[in-house]
Amino acid sequence: MAGTMFLRVDDVARELDISKPYAYKLVRRLNQELEAKGCITIAGRVDKRYFYERFYSTKKEEEGG
Repeated sequence: MAGTMFLRVDDVARELDISKPYAYKLVRRLNQELEAKGCITIAGRVDKRYFYERFYSTKKEEEGG
């Protein structure tokens, strides 16, 4: 996977320890989000950076002041 820009469904299933059918659903959902932002997507693949951002990043809460 090193050096690639995309994760395939098999990679997503392995990374999240989920079934391939569920991984397909997640990839479709992530690609729909990217398309809504104006990105071009490839069926069965998801941008690696976006995948890790959506699944592993933590959102910082804005502190009211």
